[in-house]
Amino acid sequence: MTADHRDSSAGTLDRPSSDRAARPSPWRRMWLWGVAHAVDDLYQGLVPASVPYFVLDRHYGYVAASGLTMAATLGSAVPQPFIGLAVDRLRLSWLAGAGVAIAGTGLGLAGLAGSYALVWTLILISGLGVSMFHPAAGKGARETAGDSAAAMSVFAAGGSVGFFLAPVLATPALVSMGVGALALFIPPALLIGFVLFRRRHRHRADAAAAAVRTGTDRWPPFLVLTGIEVVRSVAFFGVNTFIELYWIRHLHASREVAGAALACFLVGGVSGTILGGRVADRIGLVRTVQLGGVVALPALAGLRLMPGPVLPLLFAVLSGVALNIPFAVLVKLGQDYLPTRPGTAAGVTLGLGVSVGGLIAPLFGLVAQAYGPQGVFVALCGVPVAALVLGRFLVEPSRSLVEPDVDSTDN
Repeated sequence: MTADHRDSSAGTLDRPSSDRAARPSPWRRMWLWGVAHAVDDLYQGLVPASVPYFVLDRHYGYVAASGLTMAATLGSAVPQPFIGLAVDRLRLSWLAGAGVAIAGTGLGLAGLAGSYALVWTLILISGLGVSMFHPAAGKGARETAGDSAAAMSVFAAGGSVGFFLAPVLATPALVSMGVGALALFIPPALLIGFVLFRRRHRHRADAAAAAVRTGTDRWPPFLVLTGIEVVRSVAFFGVNTFIELYWIRHLHASREVAGAALACFLVGGVSGTILGGRVADRIGLVRTVQLGGVVALPALAGLRLMPGPVLPLLFAVLSGVALNIPFAVLVKLGQDYLPTRPGTAAGVTLGLGVSVGGLIAPLFGLVAQAYGPQGVFVALCGVPVAALVLGRFLVEPSRSLVEPDVDSTDN
């Protein structure tokens, strides 16, 4: 075992044991970032949850409906790397609070808007708010978490919780009130935005208190890591999009059981994110990413091959766990590869890399049209192979810790 690996798998080994015992638990250190991430990604999840109701209430065609999803993806994915560059140069700690407030307000107002052009624009603005949040929050969360992958997993799991809660909270309101119910989701965004804005000075204190990693940015392994994140995202969006149709049309289950399958997959995702951070603190970042690819293969194969509507539910949970084991680890590892650009790394791994899966998901629609949803899950079984191959090219990050030079240009 190399020194780098020992450092990576146990980031606090160089601290005295009494210091480690005195540190708060990952949840106590990261609860605000985790909750903020859940609220922010709630609005990403609300877009696909609300699109059918725009079709029903506003009589949008399928092309117009897909345009709403495209608006959210364009706003949330494309700007994030560039916002990450700005966050790294200027810090802009206020951007996280502003982003989540804009994300919720834009989507809430879209439910009240009249014309399609205005609805599309407001959803685009909501996506832009999401893209403002992730780089600033990813950098702030890393400063709070220090070198703990378990602590970063709390932040990453918040996003999975937000996606899970979106249909759970929105569907009853949308059924009873129509798309105007989206306005009910504005207050959480404003509240968490206000809290983050008020605590931005404490975030700067976290940056001053933490050791900052310096050194040379390592772009080749970061690009490999980005490829793994894209592969993970493609598999996640593929399962998330077609799992209910698979249960209904191939396994001949009721809509209630199909909904339970989606819930099992998303709950597994939350569990996998938390588990991955804890595993990484013990066996190392790269090995944990590779482990996710290894476990995903039998999990997805079992999901496709198990008969009946009930037994595959277990593999729905396992698939969610396996695909999300690397999630928080990839975020942290990306920041380790780009030690001078943590905001840029977070913008790519949390934003662009994740959203690309949504852009590629329509290709699975063509597969489903030709071979049914079961054909999609056959194709998904091969996706983790690409992650396994790419994982062989990952290396443990170098570790150079010095006292920070806190930028005074925090606007």
